[in-house]
Amino acid sequence: MSFIDVIKERAKSEKKKIVLPETGDPRTLEAADTVLREGIADIILVGNEEEILSRAEGLDLSKACFVDPNNCERLNTYIESLCEARKSKGLLPEDAKEILLSNPLFFGATMVRAGDADGMVAGAVNSSANVLRSALQVVKTAPGTRIVSAFFLMVVPDCELGANGTFVFADCGLNQNPNSEQLAAIAGSSAQTFKQLVGEEPRVAMLSHSTVGSAKHDDVTKVVEATAIAKRDYPDTLICGELQLDAAIVPEVAASKAPRSEVAGKANVLVFPDLDAGNIGYKLVQRLAKAEAYGPVTQGIAKPVNDLSRGCKAEDIVGVVAITAVQAQLTENN
Repeated sequence: MSFIDVIKERAKSEKKKIVLPETGDPRTLEAADTVLREGIADIILVGNEEEILSRAEGLDLSKACFVDPNNCERLNTYIESLCEARKSKGLLPEDAKEILLSNPLFFGATMVRAGDADGMVAGAVNSSANVLRSALQVVKTAPGTRIVSAFFLMVVPDCELGANGTFVFADCGLNQNPNSEQLAAIAGSSAQTFKQLVGEEPRVAMLSHSTVGSAKHDDVTKVVEATAIAKRDYPDTLICGELQLDAAIVPEVAASKAPRSEVAGKANVLVFPDLDAGNIGYKLVQRLAKAEAYGPVTQGIAKPVNDLSRGCKAEDIVGVVAITAVQAQLTENN
């Protein structure tokens, strides 16, 4: 059974309500049909039911829940909830109403905040910045979160590296140039995420263009310092750095470049030094290795709100919905 099939089965075991606000997008509607047909989650579609169904010819959305912001019995509750979320900015009820009626992302995020949905998935047509803005401004961060970050779950076909081809890549969607403290926190969150979703021991590689001192540069120093902080703050997690990518995942290279490391050659969590490296890295693996790329999935939000690449396929959305549902289970259990 593939990784994503395992995630789907976990999602089915305790179905959660996931809101999809981008109902003008055909991939979103196709994904909703699949999720409902396979029983992965309950789906909430934001928008006018008749208009959505007119765009869903050939699809079965009969089991979906449709919520039209312009005709919503819970609108006043959502207005109050959004005003509470933005009270530090002095948001007025009339302005909150305008936002909710005009911005499906904020409407969906407010449903999550109010407890009427367990999670939200968007980003097929909206930028990552807009999706994450709704999450951070409405749902807020989880208690104890040092930094909110975004990762991709990468599943590489016919690959024995990592966890049989499964990796977490972070941060690939949010933090442009994290400092050493932030990079260490991303490593800790990503290790926990890997253990929760994949169920195997995380082995975290702090990536660089240098391996254990082979190059000197301020960028290398940042990764070296981040590694030291991460080892201090997460003593029970296997973390190594700085490592070049080949030393991190290829045993033969690791034997030469970092022979005493418990992580080198076996890494399954790859922490990139900045957003440029992370974003380029995941897209190279996705396009050249034909990997499945699920994300950007957020970590550190109080309830799961997850992003999509605008180049995603319907099956990618299905996978992220399943991951979001499992995250919602874990959030509730914690």
